[in-house]
Amino acid sequence: MSRDTASRPVTPTLVHRSAAEAVGTFWLVLLGCGTAVLAGDQVGFAGVALAFGLSVVTMAYAVGHVSGGHFNPAVTAGLAAAGRFAWKDLPAYVVAQVAGGSAAAGVLYVIASGRPGFSLAGGFATNGYGDLSPTGYGLAAVLVAEVVLTAGFLYVILGATHHRAPVGFAPLAIGLALTAIHLVSIPVSNTSVNPARSLAVAWFDPAALGQVWVFLAAPTVGALLAGVTFAVVTGVRRAGEDVDGAVESDPRR
Repeated sequence: MSRDTASRPVTPTLVHRSAAEAVGTFWLVLLGCGTAVLAGDQVGFAGVALAFGLSVVTMAYAVGHVSGGHFNPAVTAGLAAAGRFAWKDLPAYVVAQVAGGSAAAGVLYVIASGRPGFSLAGGFATNGYGDLSPTGYGLAAVLVAEVVLTAGFLYVILGATHHRAPVGFAPLAIGLALTAIHLVSIPVSNTSVNPARSLAVAWFDPAALGQVWVFLAAPTVGALLAGVTFAVVTGVRRAGEDVDGAVESDPRR
């Protein structure tokens, strides 16, 4: 093996990348939704927001170099729309993210139900509008919040992963953005911006499952809007350079 070949980065397989996405999404749902369900009364909205942000930061550093650290079907779709991820790999990522998040919700249910008097009627970190909104926000408000905040989240991701951004700090910027998003929108919709996170806990609540379409559609629309407009707005065009563990930034870009 030549020295040049030995120094060349090894491309993770789609199986490994998908597995990393499942693990990362599992962690996000377990820590974020788990904090809301098990410790929400103690830490409040700010504590829950921080838990979601920290879950992304820690797993982005742990497995982001393998899969890109999406942990969110909307993020994957938005990156594909921006030309930063291969559309052909999107189904595998989405399946892995939904499976990982759903597994985490199952673990959370087992833990939460171990407390005497536990009832899903007390909340399971589900998202909703109207009567299912934490403070009664209607459908229109929830749709706008989820679309706009997810679009902003994608702008942060696309910008923070640029080679001119401070090296090694992208996970911090992305995690802090997710924390800020939760601080704004927990009272509105209990914050989704992530279809896998919403679906994972909705399986356990028929009422939430009836509204989950909003939290599948709105974040996806917001992410796609960001993906197709980022290069136009910023002038930064990096089509063909995946946000994953397979491609290193080219300093000539």
